[in-house]
Amino acid sequence: MTERIAHWIGGKPHDGTPERTGEVYDPATGAVSGLVDFADTAVVEEAVRVASDAAREWRRTSLAKRTSVLFRFRELLAAHTEELAAIITAEHGKVLSDAAGEIARGLEAVEFACGIPQLLKGGNTQNASTGVDVSSTLAPLGVVGIISPFNFPAMVPLWFAPNAIACGNAVVLKPSEKDPSAALFLAKLWQQAGLPDGVFNVVHGDKVAVDALLEHERIKAISFVGSTPIARYVYENASRTGKRVQALGGAKNHMVVLPDADLDATADAAVSAGFGSAGERCMAVSVLVAVDSIADELVAKIKERMGALRVGDGRKDSSEMGPLVTAAHRDKVRSYVDGGEAEGATLAFDGRGHEIDGDRNGFWLGPTLFDNVTTDMRLYRDEIFGPVLSVVRVPDFTSAVDLVNAGAYGNGTAIFTADGAAAREFSAEIEVGMVGVNVPIPVPVAYYSFGGWKDSLFGDSHAYGPEGVHFYTRTKVVTSRWPTAQTHSGVNLAFPSN
Repeated sequence: MTERIAHWIGGKPHDGTPERTGEVYDPATGAVSGLVDFADTAVVEEAVRVASDAAREWRRTSLAKRTSVLFRFRELLAAHTEELAAIITAEHGKVLSDAAGEIARGLEAVEFACGIPQLLKGGNTQNASTGVDVSSTLAPLGVVGIISPFNFPAMVPLWFAPNAIACGNAVVLKPSEKDPSAALFLAKLWQQAGLPDGVFNVVHGDKVAVDALLEHERIKAISFVGSTPIARYVYENASRTGKRVQALGGAKNHMVVLPDADLDATADAAVSAGFGSAGERCMAVSVLVAVDSIADELVAKIKERMGALRVGDGRKDSSEMGPLVTAAHRDKVRSYVDGGEAEGATLAFDGRGHEIDGDRNGFWLGPTLFDNVTTDMRLYRDEIFGPVLSVVRVPDFTSAVDLVNAGAYGNGTAIFTADGAAAREFSAEIEVGMVGVNVPIPVPVAYYSFGGWKDSLFGDSHAYGPEGVHFYTRTKVVTSRWPTAQTHSGVNLAFPSN
């Protein structure tokens, strides 16, 4: 029997009968594992109402109490990592070790939010003017919406929700309908940690649910991660209704390799960053920029490593790369492989025939490598979001920098070199939000913030860290004077002065 996956509103599964549902698959077998309820506008309205009521009480809760809830949530999340990782693998397909790594990075964001008393400290100035004191505080927004993608069903909600909750807000999370169960598991952990019912809610669905969140007047902010076209849509529509928006979009991440790089270490990094989680990462390396004469040797080393990759069911310890999330997405990614040679690229390693250790009905596509890719090809222009790595050859360092900067995206990039001066110049000149030096996937630690430039980010706030706290609060400044007999000076219509 397939499992029913219901909304979570007010601390319990929603018991209404949905008009529409969606199928959830086990990507390793192709079998339907569940039916997820799709929210209509009435369900979203109910979730927002419950969250709004809960937010009024939660914002008055002491920082000491909020912090204790966060610490308990952190301990519960760490204790249940294996169970949550199994849920992620069953619906997304990534291997268990990758799912556990996703949770570990989410834990970092929770740990940062545990320091909320320090992060919410305001400012105070005594005697700013004679007998006048000024203080500033950070106040919560109210109810915030989070719309998260399929590729990180636990980590992305953990990037946003802990900061939002720690700051005194209530949350309505709309996870991907492709792998929704991780969000419900997090909801239960929040409840076990002592979070009041209604502060963290989950509604499932598609565009109907998304639009209802974007348009609802009591949703004060939207946090989103997904493709660039949808990120732009979310930003334009949510900001039109007066909301704060942080909408993180797509990417085409370049890894620049200079001639002095350690090519064995570089090949290891390229394969790891290109094919981890089957390339379904917004920070995956999808373009390798080979500078000068190193391309032939580097491509050979990468091919050697690709041939040894073990592709199979993510629940097997032997598997290094799992399936793609759905058959439709697998077919879309495969279409780029099918058309790459027609565009003029050299198919250096064909993943369509890669040996698979799994059910033949799973959504499989092995790692694929194209060489001699040029910037006019779809292989280069589009965010493929799958296990396809493209090699672009350039003559020198300046050409590599110009190539990266000419792209529409600005999410992440990396340079591999032993030359400190070149790395320093690259870091300064590259027009990308996150840069790695001999680090292929430069995701910032939790006490910094995550986000790109250009078409990879819509809005002015990055995710988690200090910018996350700023995003989920607004500043209130109080100017006060306690008059004495000597301060009464009568009516004065002049402009106030110090």
